[in-house]
Amino acid sequence: MHKIVVTYEGVHMSQTLSSPVMAPRAGRWLAVAAVVASMAVLGGCANRSASSGVYSYDQAQREQIVRIGTVTGVRPITIQDDKSSGVGMIAGGALGGVAGNAVGGGTGRALATVGGAILGALAGNAVENRAGRASGLEITVRLDNGETRVVAQEADVPISVGQRVQVISGAGPTRVAPY
Repeated sequence: MHKIVVTYEGVHMSQTLSSPVMAPRAGRWLAVAAVVASMAVLGGCANRSASSGVYSYDQAQREQIVRIGTVTGVRPITIQDDKSSGVGMIAGGALGGVAGNAVGGGTGRALATVGGAILGALAGNAVENRAGRASGLEITVRLDNGETRVVAQEADVPISVGQRVQVISGAGPTRVAPY
């Protein structure tokens, strides 16, 4: 008898195999478990942006503070999404497991399935991390009141040294926009 257990972010499923004849059903069961887990992960995904021109619904129609200043420095940066959803790892693991399962038979097939799932999960996670990167700018602004502020945001609006800008803050992230 073999017991298969899948748990991911609160989703828990298990299946007991009483004979080798049930193995094809187990494959289907694992596919269903992977889809359910993926749906749970996707349900928690949010549209995150470090753009100066993107506001969330909760940030709309809220008063914000605007300060005027002059850009004294601009440095290119990479913005990395620090909240991985796990979709890449799950999808990569599922695809790797399916690919590994197509190799050989018996114990070799089982090892290839596990190895493929592990390698696929690692590859999927790496792809997701690469996809979670955006080009950005670290913008240093000397405000008209004499204070200096530094804001990191996506490089979606051209900003250059000497340019007059607005530093917008309040409900949500601080943004730098042309004045």
